[in-house]
Order: sequence, then C-alpha cells, then structure tokens
Amino acid sequence: MRRFVAAVLLLGALIATGCRAGDSAPPAATGGASLSADGLRVARIASGLEHPWGLAPLPDGRFLVTERPGRLRYVERDGRLSAPIAGVPAVWAQGQGGLLDVELAPDFATSRRVYLSYAEPGPDGTAGTAAGYGVLDGPRLTGFRVIYRQQPKLEGPNHFGSRIAFDRSGHVFISQGERFQRMLAQDLTKLQGKLVRLTLDGAVPPDNPFVGRSDARPEIWSYGHRNVQSLAVDPRTGTLWEAEHGPRGGDEINLPKPGRNYGWPIASHGKDYSTPFPYPETKGTDVPGMESPYHVWLKSPGLSGMAFYAGHAGSKWNDSLFLGALADRCLIRLTLDGDRIVSEERLLEDRKARIRDVRVGSDGAVYVLTDDENGELLRLDPPH
Repeated sequence: MRRFVAAVLLLGALIATGCRAGDSAPPAATGGASLSADGLRVARIASGLEHPWGLAPLPDGRFLVTERPGRLRYVERDGRLSAPIAGVPAVWAQGQGGLLDVELAPDFATSRRVYLSYAEPGPDGTAGTAAGYGVLDGPRLTGFRVIYRQQPKLEGPNHFGSRIAFDRSGHVFISQGERFQRMLAQDLTKLQGKLVRLTLDGAVPPDNPFVGRSDARPEIWSYGHRNVQSLAVDPRTGTLWEAEHGPRGGDEINLPKPGRNYGWPIASHGKDYSTPFPYPETKGTDVPGMESPYHVWLKSPGLSGMAFYAGHAGSKWNDSLFLGALADRCLIRLTLDGDRIVSEERLLEDRKARIRDVRVGSDGAVYVLTDDENGELLRLDPPH
C-alpha cells in the first residue's frame, strides 16, 4: 500500500511540473523568477559566464555552455558552473574569435559525441573557423578530432560565424563568415563566406553541389554569405534555415539550397558602415542569378542563435522561430504558418541584454544566453 501511495504522489508531482516519467525536471532558478515588461516569467538559471556563446541542453537536465575565451563548462541543474572541461582545442580568442558553438551529435545517447566550432589559430597571427568533435566523458572531452578547417587562414578579428546543425540524413552543416573580406564570399576556391556540408566524420558527401569541379571547393553547400551566426533545421519539415548579419542594415534569413549564391556583397540591403551608401561591390538589393533573402530586416537586429519551437500543441508559442538579437538587445519570436513568417514579436527588451544563443528545451521552456563579461543563462516560460 505504501508503494502504491508513493507511486501516486510521484505521478502527481510529474504532472504538476509538466514532466513525463523518465524526463528531467526543469532546472532550478538560482536568482528567482520575475515578470518581464511583456508579462513573461523569466528565471535566471546561472550567471558568471564570460561571454558565453553556445548552449546545448543535455538529456539529464544540465547544459553545456561555451565561453568565448576558450572554456566549455557544465551548468548544473542548480545553476552551479563546473570547472572548465578538459580536452577542448586551443582557440584564437581575439575580437569576435574564440570558442563558438556547441552541439550534441544526433546519436549522443550512444556516441557521447559533442561538436564544437571555434576560431583556430594559424601561423603569423592568422586564424580561421574550424569544427570538430570529441567524446564527453565526465570532466573531459576525449579524442578531439578536427573535421573542418576554413582555408586559407587570414589576419583580422572579425566574421568567424559559426553555427553547427545536423540534417536527417547523416550530414553536418557548418556556417562561417567571410572574415570581413567581402568578395571572398563569391570565390568558390576559398571557404570564407560559405555554408559547408560534411558527413558526421568530416568526409565530403558525393552529392555536394560542387564535387568534381576544379574551380570550387567540394565542401561548399551554398555561398555568398556574410557572417552566419544562426543555423537550425526545422523539426517539422527537415528544412535548413540560416540567418546572417548584414552590414548597416540587411540582416537576413535564407533557406539555403545546394549550389545557390546568396549574393553578398553584390546583392545586399545593407550599407557601408562609414558612408550613407552601399559598398562599392553592391549592385542592388536583387541581382539576377542570386537568391533574394527569404526575410530581411532593413535595420540590423544583429542576429545570433536560432531555435524552432514546435511539437508543443498546447503552447501559444507553438510553430515559432526564435532568434537572439545582439544589437537590438532582445529575443525575436517569428510566428510561422508552415514556412511562411506571419508576424514578429520582440521579447526581453526591458532587460537590454545581448542575446547570443537560444534553445528550446524538451520541457517547452526557452533558454537563452546573454553575451556579457558576466553572462547569464535564462529560462523563459511560454505564456498561458
């Protein structure tokens, strides 16, 4: 009888917290919950993160978080930060460079693989975007293997990207920037300003669009990208979405297709930072032979991080796309009707925090990282 009563009480607790048996309960808030100006319940899970960049929820309710200076940490369920996880590769932590995205492999439950993207140091002060994976074993990442290196490595502290996403067919996509050398985005013999597609072990898939061409890198999936810091696969359809920074204006969303040219810098809605005019290479907002943006902001929010909210039929946020905004210091929610964007909402504007990454938990909450010397991990509960 006592066992029966205990089982009933446990089931009631799971229902009350919105969890199923076998799921992890939501992480505890360390700073209490508060209501934002838009009426959302916001809880601080952790603080004290130095310019956190990437966020990966773990199946046990903890998180992996990257810090741009080169540290990978656990955030425990009670908000405590672990010591840095050993085995992370050396990074070039200058300007916009450093340790960037973190993603769990699709088969993480069995492989324990964790993928990282980062700015990799090269000779004579050069650097380039790189990506690889290691096996997560408690306080260390073992056997880290680099599967991608941007070539050539260049001088300069800007436009490394970079996000990682997996499709349903055993491929990994790695985004990056053009390293602030605009026309490299149009040069198919270089990897700057390209979205690349590889197998999970780093091989070039034989059906990549430029395989077999002597004038193009076989890793390339699409090109003409400026600085892609948002990348995600729609769980409803399997469609890949990316968002990238324009210069002064012209942040955009694309649904990148194989072999397509997304225009930068020849086609752009943005302008030169130092003049009221477009860059000299820009021929217009729409140029024949180049893809127009799927969605564009004429004033740049500074997009970073992307997550779909789907599969939560009872939530008012179901069928949404979330994007972090660095320049506009908010979280953007786009309401979707299929692939069609039907409305935009700005959240967390009162916190005035640079939102670097956003992820949706299996519990239906939205988790965001704020980019600061004392960065935070926040939990947002959807409105009732």
